[in-house]
Amino acid sequence: MKKSIELFLTFMKIGAFTFGGGYAMIPLIQKEVCENKKWLSEKDISDIVAISESTPGPIAINAATFIGYRRAGLFGACMATLGVVLPSFLIISLISLMLTEFQNYKPVRYAFMGIRAAVLALILKALWMMFRSSKKNVISYCIMGVSLVLTAFLKIDAVFVIIGCGLFGLLWSLTAGKEQSNDTD
Repeated sequence: MKKSIELFLTFMKIGAFTFGGGYAMIPLIQKEVCENKKWLSEKDISDIVAISESTPGPIAINAATFIGYRRAGLFGACMATLGVVLPSFLIISLISLMLTEFQNYKPVRYAFMGIRAAVLALILKALWMMFRSSKKNVISYCIMGVSLVLTAFLKIDAVFVIIGCGLFGLLWSLTAGKEQSNDTD
């Protein structure tokens, strides 16, 4: 029970102080879970982010659920998920009541402009963290480049690109594994 409450409070803090969605939360999740709480390693977080991107639903909710489950089972998963969702739910509810009243005020527009800039910085930090912890070789750079072209320029849905990259990685590992076993014969 104590672990579940700690999960709830940790993810509530992350949810309350992160603007910009799941990718903006990744650096805060990493800092809290790896550096402050020492629940997981940076490699674990990279794996969790990859799994969270590949499963349906928002990445931050998926990551919180997965971390909560690893830390304290099903109840921990529920508490971490509730913690990360509750602040956004409350804030969005409050904003929706007031936004129509204040959306044309310059200070509000400038505040949102500043928030967007901060969110971009957090997303770039998440990208850098994932890049640093991933294996780098010609194949991974090719997959990254092809994925960028498919999603950014050819406008192919990211879901299909992720599935395709996962299948390619699986086939590649099976082929590379056969080649390595043949080399040792």
